[in-house]
Parts: sequence; C-alpha cells; structure tokens
Amino acid sequence: MKFRAIPAIFIMSNLSAAVPDRAELDRMAARFARVEMKVDLSSLSAGDRKALPKLIDAARILDNLFLTQRWTGTHALLEKLKADTSALGKARLAYFLLNKGPWSEIDDHQAFLPGVAVTNPPGANFYPENMSKTEFEAWLKTLSEGERKQATGFFSVVRRGADGNLKQIPYSTEYRGELEKCARLLREAAALTANATLKRFLELRADAFLSNDYYASDVAWMDLDAPIDITIGPYETYEDKLLGYKASFEAYVNVRDDAETAKLKFFANHLQEIENNLPMEAKYRNPKLGALAPLRVVNQVFNSGDAAHGVQTAAYNLPNDERVVAEKGSKRVMLKNVQEAKFQRTLIPIAGRVLSGADQKDLSFDSFFTHIVAHEISHGIGPHQIKVNGRDTSVRLELKELYSALEEAKADITGLFMLQYMLDHGQLPADGGKAERKLYTTFLASSFRSVRFGINEAHGKGMALQFNYLTDKGAFMAHADGTFSVDFAKIKTAVRDLARDILTIEATGDHAAAQAMLERLAVLRPPMAKALDSLKNVPVDIAPVHVTAMEATR
Repeated sequence: MKFRAIPAIFIMSNLSAAVPDRAELDRMAARFARVEMKVDLSSLSAGDRKALPKLIDAARILDNLFLTQRWTGTHALLEKLKADTSALGKARLAYFLLNKGPWSEIDDHQAFLPGVAVTNPPGANFYPENMSKTEFEAWLKTLSEGERKQATGFFSVVRRGADGNLKQIPYSTEYRGELEKCARLLREAAALTANATLKRFLELRADAFLSNDYYASDVAWMDLDAPIDITIGPYETYEDKLLGYKASFEAYVNVRDDAETAKLKFFANHLQEIENNLPMEAKYRNPKLGALAPLRVVNQVFNSGDAAHGVQTAAYNLPNDERVVAEKGSKRVMLKNVQEAKFQRTLIPIAGRVLSGADQKDLSFDSFFTHIVAHEISHGIGPHQIKVNGRDTSVRLELKELYSALEEAKADITGLFMLQYMLDHGQLPADGGKAERKLYTTFLASSFRSVRFGINEAHGKGMALQFNYLTDKGAFMAHADGTFSVDFAKIKTAVRDLARDILTIEATGDHAAAQAMLERLAVLRPPMAKALDSLKNVPVDIAPVHVTAMEATR
C-alpha cells in the first residue's frame, strides 16, 4: 500500500461540461507546486553510481507500460497531443503527463480532453471495457482452482478470445517487449553493484518479469539492504476499481538515509506488542507476526508508473503478496524529501486556513512524519489471511473493490491508535502532553489535504470516512469561523472505536458492512466542503522535478 501525500483531499475544482481551455488547464496544473528534487549521491560507491542510470532507465520503461495498463487509448491519445504544438496543445499535453491520462485525478477523475469517456473505465485496461462483474464471476465458476487463483491474482489481464469468451493472459506474455528491456537493464545494473543484496534482488526481479512468478524476488526485496533502495514491479491495485485484483507497474529509485533509518528501528521492536493490543477480539489477532519488518527512510531520486501520477506517494508499504507478508512481514519505505516538500508547500498553508492561530502552533513535521511511519506499519498488522465460513481467504479477496479505501482508513486510524498506545506506555516522549496535541492537531489539518485528492480515490475516500466518524463522535469540531479543532477529551476513545470497527470488518471479511460504512461516511459534508472551497489557491500537491535523475542519465 502507499500513502499519497498523506491526509489531504478535496475536489479543488469541479470541471464544467465544457472542455477546459488553456487558461483553465494552466490553473489546474498550478495546483501542483513544482519542486526540484536534488539528492546527495556522495555516499554511493563507484559501482552503484554506474548502476543508478540503468535503474532510472528501467523505471522509465515502466512509465510507458503503466500508460498501457491505464486505458486502451492512452498511447494513441498521447501521440496526438505531442503532435499539437499550439499553446492549448502544449497545456493539454502537460496536464496529460501529470495525470498519466486524460482524466484529472483530483477532480474525481473527470475528463479534461475532448473525445474521451467522462471518467476513466473502472477496469482500466486489465479487462474488456464491456465486461461486467457478473460476467467475470460467472466465468470464474468455469475455471479450475488454479485458473481461478490466477484470474483473481495480481499478474494477469483478462481479454476476449476470437469466440468472444473471456480468457486470461499473464503479464509476462501481455507485456513481453517492455519487460524484456527492463529485465536486461536490471541485469546490467546487477553486474555493476558490489552490494550482494541489491545484486540478488535485481537478478531475481529480472527473472520474475519474464516468468511471471514474483515470490522469490519479493522475498529478496524484503532482504534488500543497500545504499540504493529500489522498488520496481507490479504492486498496487488502485487502478483496478472494478474488482481490485490487478497490479500496476511502478518504480521508485531511492537513496537510503542511514541516519534517519536508524532512528526508526525501535518501531519494529514493538509490532507484536501493538498487534496483541489491537482493539478487536483476541481471536482475530495474529499471535506471531512475521520476521521484524524493515523500516527504511530514503530520499527519492526518481519515480515512475503508478508511483508518479497525480498526487505523489509519500510512503509505501510492500509487498502486497499475503504469502510474503505472513512469512516476512512487509517493508515500510518513507520518502523523506517528498514528505518535507509536501509539508512545506501544502500542509502549512492549509493549517493557516483551517486551524485557529493558537492551534497552528501545534502543527509539527515530526508528528506528520511519525504518523506516516505508523500508517505504513499498520498495513502490516491486523487481519490479512482470514477465515470466512471455514474457508481460507484474505481481506483483499473478500472486500474486493472496497478493500483499498477501507485499508487506507485502517492504516491511518490504527496508526493513531499505535502512537497513542506508545505515548501512554512511555515508549515515545509525551513532552508533557504536547506530543499528543501535536499528533492529533497535525492529523486534523492533514485530513483536509487528503480529501483534496478526491473522494473517489482510496486515500481520500478513507480519510473522509475517518473525518466524519470522528466528527460524529465529537472528537473533531467545526466552528462558525470556518476553523476546526480537536476535542482532546474525546479523541482517544473515538480513535479506538473506529479502529475496532474497521479491524472487525476486515477480520470477518464483511463486504456488506464495509459497503455500508463507506456509503454513510465516505462523503463530503457541508462543513468540510466549505473549508475545502477556501483552499482553492493553495497547492494540492507537488510536481517533482527530478534534477538528480536527469543529471545522472545525461
């Protein structure tokens, strides 16, 4: 899972029925503040410096592959836009590249170009556009157990055969050309680095691209301990809004921050303790988590594919393969330079509008960063492999299209529960109660930032759910002057109650309960809508300019 810019969402503008003109497109693009991303590479060995450009080039290939996955018409439309050298054409191309498609992600995925569907197809390019859930489920019943597992797995597409019937094709076949090029670059980089764990991961991931079996390379990625910290492959299922099964390709090329990583190691030592005290029935808790999950703080050199469109990812928690999570845990990677840019360019100005002057003093980057850590850790605890009516299954398979939004809400709220638990037990410095005030006040301000991404996006939908639940419990309060505050007498209980409700839904695989919760709470209510309207001239997110990556690949 990934945390995009962390809490903050809102539909900055509702696109009108008319296609946006150049001035409107420029205004829409200006909602993303351009930030130069420069990273110190002095800690890299000579071999790693030679390997780095290979990895960036491999990541660029996946950018192109991701365009294929988003929609059948993406590449043809992109070529058409490139051919239009008018001022309007250039503005359309720039916004297309920012969104990796013709739909504006922070405007509820509405089209901003003529001649395309009003919004993007829910099944992206993973399924035939005219395939329904009903047809898919009927087809599943005709398959063997192994075939069903592949059809509902991460790494295959569904197509229609010449007879009109559905069939599945593995990624290694469907995307063979791009994956062969990517695999070659990974092997070339592996030959240049002297780090054994990086070499092993790159070689196994190159093999996986061509075999379609990602298990061994996911395990090797968990063991990766290198100055270059790379994540590359098909991971997240956000683009599959139809069924939530299919993974999109993405890449992060990072340089590890050893000093900051060392500070976070103590979190891993408390994972089992937090799991043992999660607010749900004891029978749903995991008595033995996998091996201590790695925590990495890195600075991003380059990102691509699903990692690089619309709102930028601030942290991620992978892999998503439940087998690996059960055996090894999951790795949390914090993109510190991305988080700092988001905090400075978006959250500080947001807090200036939605918090009182007194509460603004409690806004804290440390609290912002620490909650991101807790969010990512929380993806690795709680229910994953579950039983439903005696049947072995997973939360993802049971909640289907609802999983991503509910899981993001779970990670947020369980992360708050975790940090409060650690404060209460002296595992984090309470600072005379100031740490608690900073945690919840920063989270409150950050919630507006996430909802600005749009409540049709998993993080935005999950944040709207949390904000409304905590408001209904009296833990968040709206005031007549348009500001909001935390009721510190109610917030701890409200956080615990919401964590319990979501964790129980996941533990039982209760699709109906998840749907009811999201329908009731994942909405934009008037007080938040009014506040979001006041933020129109505040950047929604950042648009990274990867200066170091460009210099490295000249």
